Amino acid sequence: MTVAARSTANEPADATTHPEAVPGQWVRACALADLAVGRGAGVLGPDFEQAALFRIPAVETDREAVVGRTRIYAIGNIDPFARAAVLSRGVTGDRAGEPTVASPLGKQVFSLRSGICLDDESMSVPSYAVRVVDDIVEVYFQRR
Repeated sequence: MTVAARSTANEPADATTHPEAVPGQWVRACALADLAVGRGAGVLGPDFEQAALFRIPAVETDREAVVGRTRIYAIGNIDPFARAAVLSRGVTGDRAGEPTVASPLGKQVFSLRSGICLDDESMSVPSYAVRVVDDIVEVYFQRR
């Protein structure tokens, strides 16, 4: 698990200044170069909230797919079936072009775009906004 320092630069708009802004904060996770393609990394956010961060090759069904291009996704790290922080250690793949991760414990498959379990749609994990600033990957944690 990577413990990330709080990012003070590039804070999102204050909820009082923009009606659609969601209060929260960007957390610096790691350097983009340190994120291995096809592997996950754990990120610890505010109030010990955990996210699983993934760098996945862009798929052929992706409009912006270019050879060598990757996409970055973040979903909750807590497997809702096993109640363990293990999704960052899961096996990545795809189902019909949908990027996924399979839990290393129960093998349930989760969408990296939405966090919904593709094997049982009544279960899901949170999904997080991700950005790269100066080659540093940041994850947005909403205030709860």
